[in-house]
Amino acid sequence: MSPHKMQEMMAPSAVTSLEEKASRLVMAHAAWHSLLWLVVANFVGVLLAAMLLFPAINILLGQWTYGRWMPVHMNLQLYGWCSLPMAGFLLHVYGCNREPVGRWVSPVFCLWSVALGVGAISWLNAHSSGKLFLDWTGFPRVLFPLSLLGLWGLLAVSLVYEHNQSIQTHRVAFAIKIVGLFLLILVPAVLFVASSPALYPPINPDTGGPTGASQLESTLVIIAILLLLPFGIAPRQRSRSGTIQFAWVIFAVECALCLSLGRADVSHHRPAQWISLGSLLVWIPLTPAYYREFLWHNNTRRWRYAFLAWWAVLVPTGWMLFLPGVLDHFKFTDGLVGHSLLAMAGFASSLLIFMLVQLMGEDGWIFNGTWSFYVWQATVAAYVVIMFVAGWQEGLHPAFAIVPGMLRNSIYGLRLCLGVLILAASLNWFKDAFSLFKEIETGRFRQNSEAMQ
Repeated sequence: MSPHKMQEMMAPSAVTSLEEKASRLVMAHAAWHSLLWLVVANFVGVLLAAMLLFPAINILLGQWTYGRWMPVHMNLQLYGWCSLPMAGFLLHVYGCNREPVGRWVSPVFCLWSVALGVGAISWLNAHSSGKLFLDWTGFPRVLFPLSLLGLWGLLAVSLVYEHNQSIQTHRVAFAIKIVGLFLLILVPAVLFVASSPALYPPINPDTGGPTGASQLESTLVIIAILLLLPFGIAPRQRSRSGTIQFAWVIFAVECALCLSLGRADVSHHRPAQWISLGSLLVWIPLTPAYYREFLWHNNTRRWRYAFLAWWAVLVPTGWMLFLPGVLDHFKFTDGLVGHSLLAMAGFASSLLIFMLVQLMGEDGWIFNGTWSFYVWQATVAAYVVIMFVAGWQEGLHPAFAIVPGMLRNSIYGLRLCLGVLILAASLNWFKDAFSLFKEIETGRFRQNSEAMQ
């Protein structure tokens, strides 16, 4: 057989190999950048915990005191760890794992990471809008939306390429992607406007925090993500029930309820506020039933169970902490810190890793180390419990968190140790992310499981 004939026969497999490698690299970059900021944010969290236990650290760091590091910690968790996996999801949905579009994925992620780094330096130097999670001001307020526009541009180019190359896709799915692009282009503008110090959301006059209506509104955004997420990453079960349709009907009713509450400064002591928020309890059994309607990779099992378990704890505790009397006792205490960690490190992180593992398939092994999984889950649970205890004590004795004492120091010392364990688990995933790049370059897979279930 001639060399030319052999080359022709090998060409299809070579192309397949290149496409497979490009697809794997897209999600590997998404995971690497996500984990980079998770590690950095967790390191800052450990530093903050140390500052509370050893106040002299604040003096050693000069102007970079606790108040400067706090927005760095929170914003890197939100705009780094929590947002970059969702960017990976969008890249998958819009087919950016194909060549030649895929080669631009790494520069887009790098631009995003540079914007976060510039933002962190800005916050450490006291440049902030003063708004929680909307601290963008000055040059970073322009740079970060530009990084979002870079991602949007890549999605748009991929969609145009799909159309020009006549890549087979369902017409309805293509139309949904177009609508999605129109909605996504609004995000950078909304973020820029919302960061303005002159714009304020409705507040609860009794606590200075969010109202029940705004809590319901923000939770419905999370629920919308939960409902949409499976359609972009998993096939449907063959035997179908009416659970999916029922869930969307309930979601529509919840949205109508939210709109009827309006947007105004309203106290949580008004029954309509906490009763309407209690309507979210229906999602505790409905969400697991909804996710059973889809086929999931075996590698996702432990993370799927984890995020659903955290969801079953998050929803009722969020409602109970908003009730009159309870919120008055816990607001602006360590109890709120505990619930925030339950939401971010427990539910949101488990959901994001579940999504990444589903998208990465066999490459999702980097998140499935037994040690790191159980350390993360157990440590976060312990952290939430001790923060609830500290918050209850603060409600009884407002000076509890300020004046050193045996119970206070013991809780804060344990908090520091737990923070170190959380950091260690994230470092283990980050280390494995480097190993994944080596496997992709050599064309190897680390086989964990092959079945869908």
